[in-house]
Amino acid sequence: MSADARRLAEHVAGVRFEALPDAAAAKVKTFLLDTLGVGIAGSSGPGAGALAGVAAGWGEGAEATVWNDGRRLPAASAAVVNAYRIHCLEYDCVHEGAVLHPMATILAAVLAFAEREAAAGRPVAGRDLIAAVAAGVDAACLLGLAATGPIRFFRPATAGGMGAAAALARLAGLDAEGVLDTLGAQYAQTSGTLQPHAEGSPMLGLQVGFNARAALCALDLARAGFRGPHDILTGRYGYLPLFEDGKFDLAPQLDTLGRVWQVEALSHKPFPSGRLTHGVVDGLGRLMAAHGFGPGDIARVTAHVPPLVHRLVGRPDIPDPEPNDAKLCLAYVAGVFLARGRVDVPEFRPPVLTDPEVHRFAALIETVPDGNPDPNALDPQTIEVRLTSGAVHAVTLARVLGHPEVPLGEAENVAKFRRCAGFAARPLTPERAGRLIDTVAGLERVEDVACLPALTLPEAA
Repeated sequence: MSADARRLAEHVAGVRFEALPDAAAAKVKTFLLDTLGVGIAGSSGPGAGALAGVAAGWGEGAEATVWNDGRRLPAASAAVVNAYRIHCLEYDCVHEGAVLHPMATILAAVLAFAEREAAAGRPVAGRDLIAAVAAGVDAACLLGLAATGPIRFFRPATAGGMGAAAALARLAGLDAEGVLDTLGAQYAQTSGTLQPHAEGSPMLGLQVGFNARAALCALDLARAGFRGPHDILTGRYGYLPLFEDGKFDLAPQLDTLGRVWQVEALSHKPFPSGRLTHGVVDGLGRLMAAHGFGPGDIARVTAHVPPLVHRLVGRPDIPDPEPNDAKLCLAYVAGVFLARGRVDVPEFRPPVLTDPEVHRFAALIETVPDGNPDPNALDPQTIEVRLTSGAVHAVTLARVLGHPEVPLGEAENVAKFRRCAGFAARPLTPERAGRLIDTVAGLERVEDVACLPALTLPEAA
């Protein structure tokens, strides 16, 4: 059996709240609130209601809550729906170095598990949830950080699912052998292609859900004594040789386990669009503030970006995009910002999607690959603006707004959550949103985290 997989399993099994650095525990709570918020807002996302209806036909059982909806589904089905709600608005946090969104898969799975456990008289305490999320983020990000080649599969689904399985194994109290069995069963189900990303298909977010569901199944199999394959990281047909095309360097990442907590490296998404589109908004905002010009003064915008950014979001603007395609189009996102002065949830819905003014500005945007040799780099980016007067202004962003080095503050995190609560299919009152904020802030004192999904519902529910 691979010593690499054993080291990861021992790390996951050994994570305890008491041993977590205060900064790591605080970041878990920060991004747990953020993820709950975007999942609540995602209840009004494209296809969210229809998916809940479809999932209701996948089996009987009332184990877990569909966030902001109130429907009760089998835990595995609820995990699919809630993971989709988290990711469908492209508003969930991201680990830039690993190029993945770990929290969507992890939180959807662990809260569905917690509700199921509570119904069986085994409540999950907040301290254990914090430890499990930290362990799961480490496991997911390990895979992305180890990759040295360009992204080939959709890591929020593939690596994110492995993180969810690790978090569940930690919550269930499994030893290293049990963690390996859970990860092996997860690997046997792992899926996630970039083709939905290329086409702007809602299957992108659903792939996150499929792997959250798989994680619950993987845990159940491990608990029932099924042995999973164990050499899943670097084995002949392991994750890194197959999903990352054999281009990886795992040893340095394994050496960070227990010393560096990847949850501290997560980036906020200040805008509900692909993270790779955020640099142009950040750069334009900085340039307009520094030089005093307005959108009407712009003749051309050139975004000099790493190859990854150009490849994934440098797609051409189209006059009638689907929401998912618009969120992953740098030109559209920049056009929205210039036409409307903001980039938030309503900007990816009709009638804005077909607003001629948005697309007029989008036509002024050009993306140019900058030759960065790192195939996974998101930055630096240089945003250059040529004005109708002939003046040229440029700014180079070493990091983009939301990165841990240019973070959103706690007040901004809470403000984003409150905005998301208002974008829900069933908006939360300020008082209800405040109760959820306060519960997460004191999560280490919560005896049963099954209260969290219930707090995504309006008070009347």
